[in-house]
Amino acid sequence: MPLTIPNVLTLLRLAVIPLVLISFYLPWPHAHQTAAALFALAAVTDWFDGWLARQLGQTSKFGAFLDPVADKLLVAVSLVMLLHDRPDAILAVVVAVIVGREITISALREWMAELGARTSVAVGWVGKVKTVFQMVAILLMLWDRSLFGLPIYQIGFGLLLVAAVLTVYSMAVYLRAAWPFMKEDHQL
Repeated sequence: MPLTIPNVLTLLRLAVIPLVLISFYLPWPHAHQTAAALFALAAVTDWFDGWLARQLGQTSKFGAFLDPVADKLLVAVSLVMLLHDRPDAILAVVVAVIVGREITISALREWMAELGARTSVAVGWVGKVKTVFQMVAILLMLWDRSLFGLPIYQIGFGLLLVAAVLTVYSMAVYLRAAWPFMKEDHQL
């Protein structure tokens, strides 16, 4: 494993996940805001480590594997925390859709890689927009305190609904790209 700056940032993002979790449940008045700040730090490294790897020519197989794992773990843990904190049927469906899509697409990419067609399900612009909505939504929901008179949690929840719609759409795009490979008569 090459210990490059981008890989260190990804490892740090993984290390922040338990800190977000612990901070969120601490019994003090600013617990949610601390968790939100840590989440924001991790979200920024999600963008920055990939950019830095490309700029410095430090891309690696290890980084390509670990970066999406860190991203998905951060999102899944945060969504489960939010659902636990405020149990709600709509939020439960949204969390199931987002986490379910991540599992489905990860499995699809692995399967497509075995077929030698991984590029058919490469990350597209819809997935990137979905990620931005998702990260901002989770950040606002973790903050969970009005800011400048704005209902931050509710704004985040609205953005998470948009992220869920984009999640379903992006999953459909990936499945459509993979569909020809799923047919029994498909020739590789």
